[in-house]
Amino acid sequence: MRSSSGITSALAVIVIVAGIGGAVRLGAHHGWTGYEGSRETTLTGTIKVSSYENPHASVDLDVNGKVWKVILAPPTRMQSRGLQREALKIGTRATVLGYVHKDVPTELRAERITIADQTTELR
Repeated sequence: MRSSSGITSALAVIVIVAGIGGAVRLGAHHGWTGYEGSRETTLTGTIKVSSYENPHASVDLDVNGKVWKVILAPPTRMQSRGLQREALKIGTRATVLGYVHKDVPTELRAERITIADQTTELR
């Protein structure tokens, strides 16, 4: 028969391990503090690569020969606001407004995206 202190210790270990695993997953999801939040930037270009995956969709946007990585919203948010996967087709012209990454000068966190005549607020 196992003592209650042995069970308590085993449960404590399980909780600690689960907590560490959760912290690692949260660390993999980036925050927005790495972006220059005081200066909006607008880019217009052609979608070269498109990802509609969690945690955030993204596009590589060719702007006059310079390719920008544009971080969009999670797919569920974009869907609920009317921006479907099909709208981010390669070759599509898009305009994004957002904030440039402080350390990666060709990465933009988009606040809104306009494709054709449809503007979608992402935040």
